[in-house]
Amino acid sequence: MTNSLQAATAETGAKEPIVVVDGVTKRFPGVVANDDVSLSIYPGEVQALLGENGAGKSTLIAMLSGMLQPDAGGMRVRGEATAISSPRRALELGIGTVYQHPTLVPTLTVLENLMLGAPWHQRMNRAATRRRLAEISQMLGISLPEDATLGDLSLGQQQQVEIVKALWRGEQVLILDEATAMLTPKGVEDLGQVIGRLRDAGIAILFITHKLNEAVRFGDRVTVLKLGRKVGELTPDQLAALGEDQAITQIVDLMFGTASSEGADELAGRDKSRLVEGPVILSVDGLAAAAGPGEPTVTGVAFQVRAGEVFGIAGVDGNGQKQLAEALAGQRRIAAGSLSLKGEPISGLSVVQRQRAGLRYVTDDRLGEGTVGNFQVGLNLLLKRIGDEPFWRNGTIRRREVERHARTLIDRHDVRTPGPQTPIGRLSGGNIQKALLARELDNAPIAVIYNKPTYGLDANNIQFARRAIREQADQGVATVLISTDLDEILELSDRIGVMLQGRMVGIVDNDRDAQRRVGELMIGVGAAA
Repeated sequence: MTNSLQAATAETGAKEPIVVVDGVTKRFPGVVANDDVSLSIYPGEVQALLGENGAGKSTLIAMLSGMLQPDAGGMRVRGEATAISSPRRALELGIGTVYQHPTLVPTLTVLENLMLGAPWHQRMNRAATRRRLAEISQMLGISLPEDATLGDLSLGQQQQVEIVKALWRGEQVLILDEATAMLTPKGVEDLGQVIGRLRDAGIAILFITHKLNEAVRFGDRVTVLKLGRKVGELTPDQLAALGEDQAITQIVDLMFGTASSEGADELAGRDKSRLVEGPVILSVDGLAAAAGPGEPTVTGVAFQVRAGEVFGIAGVDGNGQKQLAEALAGQRRIAAGSLSLKGEPISGLSVVQRQRAGLRYVTDDRLGEGTVGNFQVGLNLLLKRIGDEPFWRNGTIRRREVERHARTLIDRHDVRTPGPQTPIGRLSGGNIQKALLARELDNAPIAVIYNKPTYGLDANNIQFARRAIREQADQGVATVLISTDLDEILELSDRIGVMLQGRMVGIVDNDRDAQRRVGELMIGVGAAA
């Protein structure tokens, strides 16, 4: 931290918080997203909120911005207990939010975007809008081309417009949700300067990030969530006393340490890595994948997976895992490097050809990509084998064979459905996922790629899916498990690779120290293995 920032943070100790989150709890079916969370947001201070995927950051933001209401606990704004009952109420209370995904209209100009949301009965006043834009721009130290089309601006400039919009009514609390996720290093530097000016102007800032170095660099206070609970906080005085390296060490322990002493004892007593000596089945060497607009560029990825091995791929969501999975499965063009299955190159093969060679893919999008909702369960279980015998003959479907095959897989994988003729879209998410697993694990695969296979499932279906993955590996299948759930990776994997900004930055054995080392690699700390 800089000396000026340390001095600014020292002054906040005597200030009263502008917003207090007081023991809030928010539940969804099967999940406690926030569990008795309390924190205070101070004027003239940047509070960095850290936590891995699923820690509860987004739910907390939604309650502060009026999108959700807590099931227990409450909020105090300027000392008064207040229900933030809607986004409009949040704005009335002086709380502005810049969301991770753009909320403005790319085909309108900067000025037109800033005029959106005014009462319908008021005439749009361009002159007043220009004056207000100039006032906020001067405070932020930025210059925006007010008549330029928003979509023609850089991502950094678009985000500056989002910040201006969030401060438009004189808001005194600004929530920045993953504000640096899509920015270039120069954009991050510019944003840091804007944040500093806002802090100096007395604005209270809640800065949500998954990048530890940014939390320490921009934050005056750091709060950590884990599994829906607040597990720790570093105050301005503590950050100033610790220094950057020591602060990072403490935050890593908070983020990736075990949730309880019981869990710590269990992890310490187990070494889940196994010496898998089977032949190499899947080999990836220097792979680079084509990237679309706004996607991370995957480059230089290399690893091997042996028969019977589970190779986990960890990382904060959005670091190239999906692009890598699609490149392995044949759904995305491989731009460089090589991919082989049992020693045979398959980089040039189509999805269907890779499927027939024994490589299967379980997508993370079970509804939009993995299944056809209005098709029967039986047909979805054969979606990648349409036209193949014995289910089709001379181009004609053999319904009895399709139904016999479907009933076998339904029974084997406990898919809860009225029957094979039921449209799969009518099933629960857990049962759709079971059907997806049943399809991909059928017909003797030799390698399977799982992309977030338990995302959105309840506890029972999560355990069912994990057992199926482990049992298949025990039968000799080479397994690539991509997941943003670190507990899942640690439970199932033999070795773990970590993706960061499109690269595999390290591979570690799943031993007693794996949780710490994987956690450090996920946030850019620690050396690659």
